[in-house]
Amino acid sequence: MTGAKSEPAPKPLLRALRGERLERPPWWLMRQAGRYLPEYRALRAQARDFVDFCLNPALASEATLQPVRRFGMDAAIIFADILLVPQALGQKLGFGDDGPLLEPVDEAVGISGLKLEGVASRLEPVGETIRRCRVSLPPQTALIGFAGAPWTVATYMVEGGGSRDFQRVKSWAYRDPNGFQGLIDLLTEATIDYLSMQIATGVEVVQLFDSWAGVLPENEFERWVIAPTRRITAALGERFPVVPVIGFPRGAGLLYERYVAESGVDAVSLDTTVPRGFARERLQPRLPVQGNLDPVLLVIGGEALERAVSELRATLSGRPYVFNLGHGVLPQTPPENVGMLAKLLSQPLD
Repeated sequence: MTGAKSEPAPKPLLRALRGERLERPPWWLMRQAGRYLPEYRALRAQARDFVDFCLNPALASEATLQPVRRFGMDAAIIFADILLVPQALGQKLGFGDDGPLLEPVDEAVGISGLKLEGVASRLEPVGETIRRCRVSLPPQTALIGFAGAPWTVATYMVEGGGSRDFQRVKSWAYRDPNGFQGLIDLLTEATIDYLSMQIATGVEVVQLFDSWAGVLPENEFERWVIAPTRRITAALGERFPVVPVIGFPRGAGLLYERYVAESGVDAVSLDTTVPRGFARERLQPRLPVQGNLDPVLLVIGGEALERAVSELRATLSGRPYVFNLGHGVLPQTPPENVGMLAKLLSQPLD
């Protein structure tokens, strides 16, 4: 799927995602806009709450651009949140000190209160953020859109927030798979509409975050992770054949291979636990890979960071590769360490 979409694009990130091996890997960081930056914290103080922050195009576009201005990443990722989709469907959403708070969907009964029609229009502030960023980014910097994958978004919707054991959502999926399929189908269609809106307003790449893919056994992984992702990539590929889709099935372990082979994504983002050699031998022959520096190394910096960056580049730069973390930037990360990373990635390999 990778090589068939279009001729290589001039932006380094797009060139790598379309199958070109680059001497210096393009790079960006998940959660590169965030609390580790003092300018972000000052910006965040201007919003009433986090949802308001995400849906304020002036603030969200500035948050998107801040890390690129400071560190020169090869891509900016739109500042938003994966749980804007449940809110647009009609679920109440808030954020507390411990993370997101949602009014839990009460199995099949709760689906009836959700409304798919008009989801993209209700998320139009994100589209305006995209338009503002497109006119402000440097010419060689790509713009990435994103959404949560259906399984991961469903976990928050059913659990009412984060979870340690996912008992509520897994119980529903095991006990009533056809009923749970209704929620997955709704989220799949909403995600297609939302990402289509993002692409139509200017993003050049999209990433699907399946942060809780790794909590499922193989059969359920195929049904709730791979199958919805395949529907999304097929729909986007038909509508926007030149826009690459990056999948991030965090925690999938050995199931990364099935995900790569069956989901239809154009590139795969690796979590921190994926061995470099496994990625090189089993995944990279199929498509470009992205990742997977441990975010703690970015907190530590120094020789440990330098060594890890060198090892990743030495192992994965022989094929199409995008440098990134294995998860998001941690809030306690010193900005100077991100600056050190930028300098390391600008240098040729020995």
